[in-house]
Amino acid sequence: MLQRLSIRDFVLVDQLELEFLTGFGALTGETGAGKSILVDALAFVLGERADAGLLRFGAERAEVAAEFDVTTIADAFAWLKENEMDDDDAGTLVLRRTLDAGGRSRVWINGSPSTVQQLKELGQSLVDIHGQHAHQSLLRADAQRRLLDQHAGLQALVARVADAWRQWRDAQAARDAAAGNSEASAREREELTWKIEEIEVLAFTVDGWETLNQEHRRLAHAAALIEGVQQVLVVLAEGEDACESRIGGVASRLDDLTEYDPELNEIARLVQSAQTELVEVVSSLRRYADRAELDPARLSAVEQQIEQVLACARKLRVQPEALPEVLSDARKRLLALGESADIEALESRVLKAAATYSTAATELSSRRQAAATEFSHAVSAGMQHLALAGGRFDVVLLPLPEGSAHGLEQIEFRVAGLAGDEPRALAKVVSGGELSRISLAIQVVASRAASVPTLVFDEVDVGIGGGVAEVVGRLLAEIATDRQVLCVTHLPQVAARAGWQWQVSKDGTGNGVVSRVTALDDAGRVEEIARMLGGVEITTITRQHAQEMLVAS
Repeated sequence: MLQRLSIRDFVLVDQLELEFLTGFGALTGETGAGKSILVDALAFVLGERADAGLLRFGAERAEVAAEFDVTTIADAFAWLKENEMDDDDAGTLVLRRTLDAGGRSRVWINGSPSTVQQLKELGQSLVDIHGQHAHQSLLRADAQRRLLDQHAGLQALVARVADAWRQWRDAQAARDAAAGNSEASAREREELTWKIEEIEVLAFTVDGWETLNQEHRRLAHAAALIEGVQQVLVVLAEGEDACESRIGGVASRLDDLTEYDPELNEIARLVQSAQTELVEVVSSLRRYADRAELDPARLSAVEQQIEQVLACARKLRVQPEALPEVLSDARKRLLALGESADIEALESRVLKAAATYSTAATELSSRRQAAATEFSHAVSAGMQHLALAGGRFDVVLLPLPEGSAHGLEQIEFRVAGLAGDEPRALAKVVSGGELSRISLAIQVVASRAASVPTLVFDEVDVGIGGGVAEVVGRLLAEIATDRQVLCVTHLPQVAARAGWQWQVSKDGTGNGVVSRVTALDDAGRVEEIARMLGGVEITTITRQHAQEMLVAS
């Protein structure tokens, strides 16, 4: 359940710390005081869309943090484990979200940087918010379909149907494209085959290309290499004044001198080491000179190989080093074209995808029908207590012959206002007040079936009054026996049924108007209920009435 909500510089709120209780809580106050801002702040920290307009005037950054006890929320607990965001205190979850003046939002889940999408995924198992305009959205077919699917817990099956639909459509598109582009595909296959053969005959590798170029440089400069090595050998070992013989004399002389001064030992060893290395250099150069030779035939062959590679690269307009990648891409594309050219295989893929879709969509239809029957009965029963006696609510599945990504039917909510009337589409037969009451009956039923522990109702009782308001208060109190329920309301009959109550007010400060929240004690609740009953002037009789309402609840 929701335990704490911290709000800073959000719309009219400068700074607010709220601690939530269990059961049914009412949020009341004058119109425009900012009651719904608290709901907006909670929706914000649960991942709803946001823009810079949510910042309090003059503030640089808005911040909202919410703390939940998730000990008994299996879905949230599992999500945190799966995403490695479970805190050491396993029963506590802290969500935090900020928004700067540029519209940039940042999110943390248990202190770990996260995304808004992750926040929304997790938030679905924590809080269910029923907005004050929910009755308007119920007029849309897509909203009706989503509500039924959520009520029946069909989200996973709905996603599977949508995926199967996409795969079926993709298979059809591939088949149709292959049938309509066979001539173009044949030309492309011919070009790819030529390209592959051109590269394959070269047996080209990047390492081999480097080795070939090194060999070409050596063969092309063979004469210079032979001449240069001979010149070096003359200087080092074969000339009259060669280094090898002179350094030998130096080594011998130093060896004699060490008998007179031991300090020359180290220098003598260094000269001897140089003499040994010089002997090794001369030996290596003589071996190189013995192998070196002019080979015009091999040079010609190497140059021919290099020209073949360069010519192929020029044709394909790439560098030689890119030829292996070009070959790999050509082979993959040719394989794909071969598969796409197999009309029979593509048709088989279409049939298989269609069968997969049909199986999943048929299962969805069956489960929707069962849920529709149960949901219709439950909402119809709720309508009888909301000044809609004799009315009937039906969820109708209208077949779609070709199906859709959402299944084999369209969902339509229908209602009959009086006993014996034929149900008609919800959008066509109800007035604003009736729609509000039907919407409330629908939301109460949907909430009972939901698994989330915290339910928020934001002025869903608009357009309702009198005895119906008492029924609404009783229904919300019943839901709160095993849930946490928060209701933003302007009806005293609803507020009186709450187990606890907060009052929202506006306060003028040096920084403008801000919203304040006060937790009401028993006396405070009497005054607030009396205000809601009597308006500006509160009389003794109004207070007595408020006291009676609270006692009766």
